[in-house]
Amino acid sequence: MPNVEIEAKMQVHDTGPLLAALKECAAKPIGEHHEVNVFFDTLTGSLRSSDQGLRTRVETKADGSTLVTITHKGPRTHERLKTRQETELVVLDPHGAEDLLLALGFVRILSFEKKRSRWTLDGCVVDIDTLPYLGTYVEIEGPNEKTILSVREKLGLSDLPLLQASYISMIKTHLSENRIQTDHVGFDKA
Repeated sequence: MPNVEIEAKMQVHDTGPLLAALKECAAKPIGEHHEVNVFFDTLTGSLRSSDQGLRTRVETKADGSTLVTITHKGPRTHERLKTRQETELVVLDPHGAEDLLLALGFVRILSFEKKRSRWTLDGCVVDIDTLPYLGTYVEIEGPNEKTILSVREKLGLSDLPLLQASYISMIKTHLSENRIQTDHVGFDKA
């Protein structure tokens, strides 16, 4: 059964106050990792046109250990916060995961890197994400809108605009607007 992902996403230009607020609120640091996200679609783009997403993600921690997931995200609902069904499957082999999706007729669209620092606070996961070209964002994911907005307020983020766009969408827009042609966005290219 798919989970429902509910999150608040905001861009932050200075993480200093956010990190101080996390410590002041006794948020628990979970750790940092580097991600490579690879997005897939059909040849006709039917996933994107129906507001769905399909990706593989490889998270690499500082100790070299990895976590590989295949994720399907359903269409967003029209809520204040970004809300959608999400189904995830942990797999052992990122190459095997990609080969499986290609064998099923999906095509690789774009991959991008991300650096993530993860915390927990009041039943929510707080991720600080840094992406090439785009900068730094904070995502607060939790069980419901009330809890997420409470954590957002505790962290002093209530004045920041809530973003609905996905990272893949923002990256594709940036590449298009800047006439950059690439199938991988990494920190070495930004």
